[in-house]
Amino acid sequence: MKRISNISELRLVMRRNERPIYFISATNFNLMGIDEWVGSFTSICYIDCYDGRHPNVFVPSKIPNAQFKTIEGINNHLLQHKEVIDYIARRGGRPVAVFLMFDEKTEEICKERGIEVWHPKAKLRQRCDDKMETVRIGNKAGVPSVPNTLGPARTYEELRCSARKAGLGADLVVQTAFGDSGKTTFFIASKDDYNRHAAKISAENEVKIMKRINCRSATIEACATASGTLVAPLMTEVVGKPELTPYKGGWAGNEIFAGAFSEKVRAKARDMAYRFGNQLSEEGYRGYFNLDLLIDENNEVYLGELNPRISGASSLTNQAAFAYADAPLFLFHLMEFLGIEYDIDVEELNDRWAREEFIDSWSQLILKCTEDVDGIITDAPATGIYRMALDCSVSYDRFDHHRQAIKSDEEALFMRFTGRGDPLKKGVDLGALIVRGRLMDDEFKLNERVRNWITGIKRLYASKPVTEIQCDEEKEPFR
Repeated sequence: MKRISNISELRLVMRRNERPIYFISATNFNLMGIDEWVGSFTSICYIDCYDGRHPNVFVPSKIPNAQFKTIEGINNHLLQHKEVIDYIARRGGRPVAVFLMFDEKTEEICKERGIEVWHPKAKLRQRCDDKMETVRIGNKAGVPSVPNTLGPARTYEELRCSARKAGLGADLVVQTAFGDSGKTTFFIASKDDYNRHAAKISAENEVKIMKRINCRSATIEACATASGTLVAPLMTEVVGKPELTPYKGGWAGNEIFAGAFSEKVRAKARDMAYRFGNQLSEEGYRGYFNLDLLIDENNEVYLGELNPRISGASSLTNQAAFAYADAPLFLFHLMEFLGIEYDIDVEELNDRWAREEFIDSWSQLILKCTEDVDGIITDAPATGIYRMALDCSVSYDRFDHHRQAIKSDEEALFMRFTGRGDPLKKGVDLGALIVRGRLMDDEFKLNERVRNWITGIKRLYASKPVTEIQCDEEKEPFR
């Protein structure tokens, strides 16, 4: 195959791809829409968000009482599921797998099955994902983190001693190496604060101890390629909103729109992502990654976290205006592993993607259960397009799985993650809501329209306490 030298050739090669490529994950949310750009691209999922109606999503039958604590566990289960093994075998070819999350066991299973993994090695991803290592990589790249120190904090006194030596003050943020930031980020201003989280903090040999700053969160996605680092537009992050998540620092969505940040901030963020990606290449990493950034009240931009993978923001990134004008960022990740020689003008693409006309306005929310409940869902809204009436009530309008099917501000696409028969507990992901326009105001508070959407969708869920389900089962001895 000839060398790829421009976007048109890249799009053509991807459209004509005949090698089976599988995105294996709990759902296809992170890479929704990629199947329409890449030939022979299929998602193999654990959760049937579409009730069997998506043409390029395969969901095997559930194994009773199967329980998983991680996405890696789900993926390893899927790869060993007989229906998945048979499905991949029927389609033939030389199968390829891409993942949101995977580990060394995943790599072993794929090797046994003759499936090629198109990602950097799990061991390298794990090292880069360590929040302490992220700081070190950033330092090498000249990408600053919030003033911090790294070390143990087995007691409150040890934490305060380290903070004093680093000049961080008494109001601190502590992060452990791995995990969802909403569950592994701790705000410590007193000994009582420390004691509430002591079990998790003291168990670590090294934690990140940061000065607490007034900031807002942003995120930017990029792809480290042989030609340099490609950088997508900067997005806002929705973090810790109690209507959406019970976790104070928990991610709950994103907005992408042209005026989200000043040109100075956007330029600084792009430069940080570019330099960080080039340093990742020096570390041996290639392909897709995501940086969470923190922007303080003086418009200083700091490195927050690295996700060495696709992320929750990827669904917006890969369906933004620049992606339709050129190509989704994930296509460049695939190109890194395709084995075709290429030479693209990274500087030209980055300059073009930075222009406001290449940034449209979309938002997405992740709705979690925020109440203290222990139940089983008896009714749940289907995936599709929903409409909001004049009285702000929300109702199902039609089935669709395309974001572009949303015709107005009165419509939204809801993608269901948790459905009938599933357990309902605090923190469970109910689904994703995608809307046109903004979901926050200029003070970065949820606007009234989105609050009505959240209330309307949640009202479509119904559940019974586990105790009631157990009583019903006892009344049906012949069931």
